[in-house]
Amino acid sequence: MRRSRLALTITFLAASGTMLLHSASAAVESEEVRFENHRFVPQTIKVTAGKPVMLKVTNASEETIEFESFKLNREIVMTPHETITVRLPALNPGSYDFYDDFHQDVPEGAIVAK
Repeated sequence: MRRSRLALTITFLAASGTMLLHSASAAVESEEVRFENHRFVPQTIKVTAGKPVMLKVTNASEETIEFESFKLNREIVMTPHETITVRLPALNPGSYDFYDDFHQDVPEGAIVAK
């Protein structure tokens, strides 16, 4: 009897942990942006306010860029064909610009949280 309770408790705890991990990963929003042809594509990324975001950034160009945003407190140098993941906390409603600091003529992009 004691072993079956222990086995049931272990099974319950394992299932609860799996559900919590699944819930946590489902709560994170994923988006992608590429730097190609001297611009960010898409230029505007819409996300849900109040949800953390994992932003996959790919430098598909032949030049080094700097993905930068003062509003998001991010500054990352990226070599040609490099892909990074930028983890962002839950954002308040608003617009958060990003740009390539190495190339001032590149149009800015924006993450819009609604």
